Amino acid sequence: MPTEPRSLHVRTPLWRSLPISRAAGCPVSLKMEALQPDGSFKIRGIGRLCAQVVANGTRHLVSASGGNAGISTASAARELGVRATIFVFDGVPPTALERIRDQGAEVVQAGATWADANRAAIRAAEAPDSFYVHPFDHPEIWTGHSTLVDEIVADGLRPSHMVLAVGGGGLLAGVLQGLDRHGLQDAQIIAVETEGTASLHAALQAGQLVRLAKISSVAKTLGADQVAAGAFERALAHRVESIVVTDDQALSAVHRFALDHRVLVEPAAGAALAVAYESLGSIGQAQHAVIVVCGGAGIALAEHPFTYR
Repeated sequence: MPTEPRSLHVRTPLWRSLPISRAAGCPVSLKMEALQPDGSFKIRGIGRLCAQVVANGTRHLVSASGGNAGISTASAARELGVRATIFVFDGVPPTALERIRDQGAEVVQAGATWADANRAAIRAAEAPDSFYVHPFDHPEIWTGHSTLVDEIVADGLRPSHMVLAVGGGGLLAGVLQGLDRHGLQDAQIIAVETEGTASLHAALQAGQLVRLAKISSVAKTLGADQVAAGAFERALAHRVESIVVTDDQALSAVHRFALDHRVLVEPAAGAALAVAYESLGSIGQAQHAVIVVCGGAGIALAEHPFTYR
């Protein structure tokens, strides 16, 4: 029997939120993935994949990401004692670059878009003992992300609704896998994107994968121009409710959440939180909703200043 790869993530708390429950009109709990050591849920899946390939001989991890996936790949490499090279593209915020370098990874500038950086990463990963780590599209990554559902159930909660932000769809695929494992196929998924990143919404409307012409949103960590095929197929097979919010709604939720819970999260998490704060879609019908507060690495006060009262 194959052994499980080393776990690089921590078990995150499940918080019952009175102010958000009040706004949503139903009981709401928060799966606080922003409290992962490197700042996002990404370390669950990326950490699992990296630990597996390093155990099989990989000595160099390569990825293309200017955000949470790059940070998590760099963090995994540091924990596992191997090298990491993260290819980035124009417009990646300096704070993200600093967080990747802080983990000891090499950062390489490669083009104007993620696609440019990704092509360079794939070429670099052809070197001996190297492995290309996709930011979201790999079954082992999805299995790693599914562990957050294991923790929710172990904490005694079987949610009727799960609210989560969608970029490339890795978190969505993982949550659906976890719900299936625990017999929670009837749980309503509310998948949230921002205007300018809504590749899943476009695909669900079209009935097929859609590639966005451009990404235009403050929620940079949701900026995949096409959702993963596996995530899209799972969304079609499950009950997935697609909601698109504005940047202003996402940022307002970030601000309200900082005031309510004293934690600063990124706009991607704000997008999911906006569903509850503004009681959007079917959340008001939930017996108990869980919001995946996906991360806080992709924000800095200098970029999104707040006025506290």
